[in-house]
Amino acid sequence: MSTFADTRRKAIQPTLARLPPLTSLRAFVATARHLNFVRAAEELHVTSAAVGQQIRLLEDYLGQPLFNRVRGQLHLTPAGLALMPGLTGAFDAVLAAMAQFVESSDDQPIRVSVAPSFASKWLIPRLDALRRAAPGLQILVDASTQLINLEAGEADCVIRYGSGPYPGLVVDHLFSEAVLPLCSAEFADTNGLWGNPEAVKGVALLHEEGAEHDHSCPDWAGWLRAAGLSHPQSQGGFRLNQSSLVLDAALAGQGLGLGKIRLAEADIRAGRLVSPFGVPQAVSSSYFFATTAHSARSMRVDLFRQWLLAEARALQTMDEITARRIQPAADMMAAE
Repeated sequence: MSTFADTRRKAIQPTLARLPPLTSLRAFVATARHLNFVRAAEELHVTSAAVGQQIRLLEDYLGQPLFNRVRGQLHLTPAGLALMPGLTGAFDAVLAAMAQFVESSDDQPIRVSVAPSFASKWLIPRLDALRRAAPGLQILVDASTQLINLEAGEADCVIRYGSGPYPGLVVDHLFSEAVLPLCSAEFADTNGLWGNPEAVKGVALLHEEGAEHDHSCPDWAGWLRAAGLSHPQSQGGFRLNQSSLVLDAALAGQGLGLGKIRLAEADIRAGRLVSPFGVPQAVSSSYFFATTAHSARSMRVDLFRQWLLAEARALQTMDEITARRIQPAADMMAAE
């Protein structure tokens, strides 16, 4: 014979139709893992206020609190401790199932359209990190400056350098850019460039032209004019049609170029490129990720997008990059 308690238990037994919102359950799992609303919000790419609201919805559904604060520190209540293992295991199972799906899609690489310089100097050196973050994800890097029709399926997503916005697309701002005079340390030593912008009149200058050229970037005439120097009109040098070629020529000791810092970051950090004088000049263009609303719902595209955003958040600031750049050999020896 069933009792009143049995009847009540069946009446409140959760079913798929009566489950609380999955966003609330997900917010609980992330908050329980971090015991911090801000870090949970960062993981879920929402605001901490949104996380708090979802937690309150779940607590209202359950009729009891899941967290309390003791001396400013967030703690799980007995109800939260009881709920956490099952929900964590359930979401781990969902993530495993989705990862298995991605791994089964090896024959469907994501096609990413990206400018050649960004591909060679920024994206390609990070592909191993992408492989570790999403082992089953495959991408086809289409390095081109040609316009791509995403709606026509010519690519799944693009990384573009420009001023934005890109109407009708799902767009994320990745990071901004600045330029700085760059060359090899040996070239700076040989030509007496350390702290001496006047010496630019005696060296070969590297100029960027072509499809990748950013018209918001100063050219050498503009940069020297802003520094109060005259432009050596007859000065020899090289004109190159890609940002990466300017950096490659500088690495090879062929001249002094106005290089994009984000593309040169690894070479600056390793000491292969230095800036003997000057300060970074910000430009109006930035790097953007863009895709269609349809492709944004693809788990494979979203994995790539979230990885890009994480890499962008981890970048050093311009000041941190340029702080390492510039010590002439004599100063370095004196510092030792």
